[in-house]
Amino acid sequence: MSTYVPDYQRIADDLREQIKTGKLTPGDKLPSKRELREIYGTSAQPVDAALFMLRTEGYVEGRQGKGTFVTNKRPD
Repeated sequence: MSTYVPDYQRIADDLREQIKTGKLTPGDKLPSKRELREIYGTSAQPVDAALFMLRTEGYVEGRQGKGTFVTNKRPD
């Protein structure tokens, strides 16, 4: 029996793992929200929730008019 994982959690987990493993490094820009919706095959709400979660945890920061970027901070 598989355990259901909400879309926002799946997206946040994947991006967090990419940051932890160095696939995404400090200063890297994340794909746009539109691109993330296409990549993960979901709507805007789960993408927004995932990015909010990652911002709250300190993994990413939003820059007005520029996008979302990986921070220099290491939350772990």
